[in-house]
Amino acid sequence: MEKKLRKEKLKMWRENLQKLEEQLAAVQLKKGAAAQEGDLSENAAYIMAIEDAETLRVQIEQVKKIIQELEEG
Repeated sequence: MEKKLRKEKLKMWRENLQKLEEQLAAVQLKKGAAAQEGDLSENAAYIMAIEDAETLRVQIEQVKKIIQELEEG
């Protein structure tokens, strides 16, 4: 792969990773706020925040793998 193209892809994926990490931080805050509402077993906002966080963690891991592959060439 051309060096310039690889550099551009790395930049794009790193920006994507940063956005995902920011989204995860926001979801964690929502999860904390929802946890303060009481019974967690019936708290839809809390359950949704857990699911959203897990989805974001999976996406973050996928992006990290892509970045690693690009860095290794």
